[in-house]
Amino acid sequence: MKTQEKNSGINRRKFMLAGVWVTASALLSTMSGLKVFAAPGDTAPTMGNIPDVKLNNGLAMPCLGFGTYPFRGEECAQHVADAIALGYRLFDTATVYGNEESVGEGMRRSGIDRKELFLTTKLWIDDLGYESAKNAVAVSLEKLGTDYLDLYLIHRPRKGKKESWRAMEEMYEVGKIRAIGVSNYEPHQLADLLSYAKVKPVINQIESHIYFQQPSAQKLLEKHNIQMEAWAPFAEGRNKLFSDEALEGIGEKYGKTAAQVSLRWHFQGGIVTIPRTSQKAHMAENLNIFDFKLTKTEMNRIRRQDLDKSLFPEWT
Repeated sequence: MKTQEKNSGINRRKFMLAGVWVTASALLSTMSGLKVFAAPGDTAPTMGNIPDVKLNNGLAMPCLGFGTYPFRGEECAQHVADAIALGYRLFDTATVYGNEESVGEGMRRSGIDRKELFLTTKLWIDDLGYESAKNAVAVSLEKLGTDYLDLYLIHRPRKGKKESWRAMEEMYEVGKIRAIGVSNYEPHQLADLLSYAKVKPVINQIESHIYFQQPSAQKLLEKHNIQMEAWAPFAEGRNKLFSDEALEGIGEKYGKTAAQVSLRWHFQGGIVTIPRTSQKAHMAENLNIFDFKLTKTEMNRIRRQDLDKSLFPEWT
């Protein structure tokens, strides 16, 4: 990710001059809580607040968060602490990322009450199964230095997922996990899960960006009242997203970058995003998407960028 940002930083960040960074920092430092927005697509009433989405179990979750892969060690801890200082409250990690201890350290370093943060981690395929899933949750809790998880996901659907879901349901019932969900589940796999689940998943975290928008998957999730969450909302810079002509053309109208337009498109489409970056100025920029609103024509223009093909086939 660092290399991709370095190569495309000029195009993506051409609006992020020093003065803009100072202004954004001042505005974002006033964040004091999370606001529930009335409906997908509504502009947040105050730029300094991250709107929430309400999950199907009633839990409120920020609609925009911070992804932590592939950061590790001190670098990861500092990025998390910096992101919290800027106003991020949703953080996404996973067992396989190998950074849960660092994420936990960053949370503690920030000085923010744990209750103000929304923490997601994931069960890797090596730990699928009833007993192994329960043990994996215990290990994650210890590494993160917390006594509960806000959201726990099955990272990939493989053998043992049914037994894992039963274990997750039990840990949800006793309060060790506040919400449970899945990641990278295709429609038929989701249908299978719903056939035996006693607790409905709140989220399916899947690949989603302007080049692979997955409208049919989103429609199915909406039918079952399951929130769609996008990993790689910037496609990790592939297809030169940060200099995409359609995004840049729209961004010029609002004084926004292609990255900001991309995140705003997801937000107005009702999709939670967890962009990642190693630079504080970019962290602030990614938060600054709630003071403008894309028109229906602009939303449709971006929809025409859909190639209907994964840019990460290794995850399909």
